[in-house]
Amino acid sequence: MIDRKLMDDLPISRGLRGRCPRCGEGRLFRGYLSLRSACEHCGLDYGFADAGDGPAVFVILIGGFIVVFAALITEVAYQPPYWVHAALWLPLILIVTLAPLRLIKGLLIALQYHHRAAEGRLERRGDS
Repeated sequence: MIDRKLMDDLPISRGLRGRCPRCGEGRLFRGYLSLRSACEHCGLDYGFADAGDGPAVFVILIGGFIVVFAALITEVAYQPPYWVHAALWLPLILIVTLAPLRLIKGLLIALQYHHRAAEGRLERRGDS
C-alpha cells in the first residue's frame, strides 16, 4: 500500500491537484487555466512555468482518438442520421477536451519544476 503522505509529495500528484510544485500547499491556478504569479504559501515564483501548447496537444490527440473511434464504431454498427452524430459527439468533444486540460497543464508545470526544465540556450565553445 502506498502511503498517502508519500503520494502527496510526488510532483505528478501535486500537478494533477493544481497545487504548488514545491510545497504542495499553495494553489497553482488563478482561474481555470491562468496561473498565479507566485505561490501564496511558500512564495515560489511561477515565472519558470511555460507549458505552452503542450497541454492542448495532448488533449487534442487523446480526445480526438476517443471521439473519432466512438463515432466510427457508432457509424459502422448503427448508421444513424447526421443529427444523431452531432447530438452525441459535440457534447463528448467538450467533455474530453475541457475536463483534462487543467489537469494536464498542472502536471506539465509540476514536471517542469521537478526536472528543472528551462529554455534551451546555445553555449559558445572556447576557441581551440
